[in-house]
Amino acid sequence: MAKLTHIDKQGAARMVDVGGKKVTRRRAVASGRVLMKAETAAAIKAGLVKKGDVLAAARIAGILAAKKTAELVPLAHPLGLDHVAVEFEVKQDMVEIRAQASVRGRTGVEMEALCAVAGAALCIYDMAKAIDRGMVISDIRVDQKSGGRSGTWKRD
Repeated sequence: MAKLTHIDKQGAARMVDVGGKKVTRRRAVASGRVLMKAETAAAIKAGLVKKGDVLAAARIAGILAAKKTAELVPLAHPLGLDHVAVEFEVKQDMVEIRAQASVRGRTGVEMEALCAVAGAALCIYDMAKAIDRGMVISDIRVDQKSGGRSGTWKRD
């Protein structure tokens, strides 16, 4: 079994010491989706949701979530992010979300990209729940990352 980096010899949770790691440019891309009724997707796309512009609010929520990752994920390091972008594609019965985060640092930004997707998805749900309480947030995942000792990885 692989050594768990966030557990010390006594089995207690710990934050990994990244002080000795090399500063490199790191980037991660994550995605997810919010499944919904076709009428909900159409209302979002047309800007007809009563609470306002769903995608504009969700973009801001995603960026804010990425910036707050260390407050949401207990053992994540606070990062001075260089960039966060959140994009959407409204399809017939879903909104697909894609987020990317980058930093010059000693640890990766996968958690920040994932938090951006999750924050955007939660905002979409909140803004459109009056139309469709049955929406489902799903498939939040890392699609690619680069930088650091482990190099580049991309989902097949």
